[in-house]
Amino acid sequence: MRQEPQFHVLDRAESEALLANHHVGRLAFSFRDRVDIEPVHYVFREGWIYGRTQFGTKVAVLAHHPWVAFEVDQVEDTFCWQSVVVHGRIDFPDPVGSPQDKTRYERAVTAFRTLIPEALTELDPTPARDLVFAISVQEIAGRAATPGAMR
Repeated sequence: MRQEPQFHVLDRAESEALLANHHVGRLAFSFRDRVDIEPVHYVFREGWIYGRTQFGTKVAVLAHHPWVAFEVDQVEDTFCWQSVVVHGRIDFPDPVGSPQDKTRYERAVTAFRTLIPEALTELDPTPARDLVFAISVQEIAGRAATPGAMR
């Protein structure tokens, strides 16, 4: 007898629950013939992924090519896991920009401080990460595997 794994698609609510229950994901982006992926801390709230980073090559690329993929996994075993992939556009709201930018910036900071209350204050544990981002969740797809029944 052996166990046959079962694979299934997560519905929107299950996918959003996985995003909401985790706070480390991977941000994927591309430039020309190269795809990069980097782990980031994040908070999911009301159809948006909020996080922060520091200025560097990634941000320079994303400023001109803002379409990204974002993935979160929960893995318990080889055939016991859930995964969600989001596609959307990343934005870096300016805290001293337009009124809309200021509002988006404050919304992102407020959301991110539910994870790290000291973020962007004098007590910030990672003060170099002072650039806030927001990803609008335009597409979301989740999949899962469960061990299944013995055969």
